[in-house]
Amino acid sequence: MTNRWNIPDWLKEEVKRRDKRCIYCGVEFTPASVSKKTSASWEHIINDGGSTSRENIALCCFGCNSSKGRKNLSDWLESDYCKRKRITTGSVAPIIKRALAASTRSE
Repeated sequence: MTNRWNIPDWLKEEVKRRDKRCIYCGVEFTPASVSKKTSASWEHIINDGGSTSRENIALCCFGCNSSKGRKNLSDWLESDYCKRKRITTGSVAPIIKRALAASTRSE
């Protein structure tokens, strides 16, 4: 079974076990009833629309996901939002560091 983002159940469970905090800002997730901004949301790290692999699906807070939207990852990391939140290529989760390394290899 999949959700509306075409993420299969097995992958949802794997990602939930891996991502206990936002992969970008590191905030601990809260229930949406406590704060929508810090609740967990599904993230396609590289916005190509179809890739639902363990390397491209993650959980981030709603605030970061809303800010990133469909922006290119490396461009978004240079945004005012990331500067305000002190989100850098060095502070993000390992999955993001791997995605950034892979994108520079493919360029």
